[in-house]
Amino acid sequence: MSNPKNTPQLLVSVRHASEVAAALEGGADLIDVKEPSRGALGAAEADVVAAVVDAVAGRVPVSAALGEWSEHALVHAHWHLELPLRYVKWGLSGYPHTPGWGEDLLEARRQLPAHIDMVLVAYADWGRAKAIPPLEVARFARRYRFAAFLLDTCVKDGKCLLDFLKPEAIAGLIEPLQNAGITVALGGGLRPEHVKALRGLRPDYFAVRASACAGSKRTALIDPHRVRKWKETLAAAFSPARS
Repeated sequence: MSNPKNTPQLLVSVRHASEVAAALEGGADLIDVKEPSRGALGAAEADVVAAVVDAVAGRVPVSAALGEWSEHALVHAHWHLELPLRYVKWGLSGYPHTPGWGEDLLEARRQLPAHIDMVLVAYADWGRAKAIPPLEVARFARRYRFAAFLLDTCVKDGKCLLDFLKPEAIAGLIEPLQNAGITVALGGGLRPEHVKALRGLRPDYFAVRASACAGSKRTALIDPHRVRKWKETLAAAFSPARS
């Protein structure tokens, strides 16, 4: 997810290979694979992810959501990890908030293939998700030098990231990470009209699914015009003349 400090790039989550062309036509900089019917970070089957990788054909990096973390997460992801993915991520919904939490995540990172980096995910609606608070996840990511960090929402009910965290709070989370060289992506149901409120943050990526789909429905098809609107919005908001 590395990105020069310029205009934030766009991560578009696709459901299957048939959506890749629309995402790339619209200007996606990174293709993510997930199954939205299975939750915020629902894992698509390994053969679906493989088909997406083939469809992308190396034009942009590919990442994959692998579901919510469990003690069997690596076993369930065995075939996914055989693929030429750039990033993988698990959510922390239901993750026990106990002293010394995160050791299993570090061990999982050590077991990943050398070409795959693990994205550490924090949920802004952590109370609803029964997850680790975002500030603690961000501190953990910084302490252990994770390659990338995603701030997302777990419950997809029409609320967005800004319903749970104000821009100043988001800045307090992500700026120390970026200063440490960690790539940051913001997701959580954001729409192009939210970009104005987030201009001062300059994340490395905006991560989208619903707002890039027909009718803004997570389970609908990717619409290249909606992807292009995102790209145009980011270019306008973060152009050097506006900085």
